[in-house]
Amino acid sequence: MGTNSSVILRPEEIAAIQKETHFSPSQIQRLHSRFSTLDKRNTGSLTREEFMRIPELAINPLGDRIIESFFWDSPSNDGSEPSINFRQFMRTLALFRPSKSNEKSQIVEEIREQKLNYAFKMYDLDQDGKISRHELLEILHMMVGTNISDDQLGCIADRAIAEADTDEDGCISFDEFKKALEKVDVEQKMSIRFLH
Repeated sequence: MGTNSSVILRPEEIAAIQKETHFSPSQIQRLHSRFSTLDKRNTGSLTREEFMRIPELAINPLGDRIIESFFWDSPSNDGSEPSINFRQFMRTLALFRPSKSNEKSQIVEEIREQKLNYAFKMYDLDQDGKISRHELLEILHMMVGTNISDDQLGCIADRAIAEADTDEDGCISFDEFKKALEKVDVEQKMSIRFLH
């Protein structure tokens, strides 16, 4: 895509992104415009600091975790601040794209699995493949701040683990997480309506 984010996307780039993410060409162009606006350094990539310029993320109690999620697959190898390009940006946003009514059930299930995996990773702070009581408490603290006492949060965490932890190891694995959420409408809860 070049090094400058203000460059107009070529039709073949739009087609490739559309195939990968299932966004419409007009959605891709709108999101590219938003991406370019955030790219204050004009490098064709975004850093965590640039994401913090999004007011909705800056005030969201989980804003740091949401921003971090854009960088899960793009570690910095040279010690510089990690950044993501437009394609990587679109891959993460695609996790929040509502499925279309005409999509095959297999694709809908794949989308559900991807959304659940994303949600699981939001809780799995140390990325060890399981959610511990400590991690659950840390996320709950981020979400509610000081509105609920530590004892109440501990009870919530203990109950969540007790209900989901079928192998009784004191943690929630991804399979246990999926099972606990099998009746939750993940599609509705983890979708953002993007303009056409």
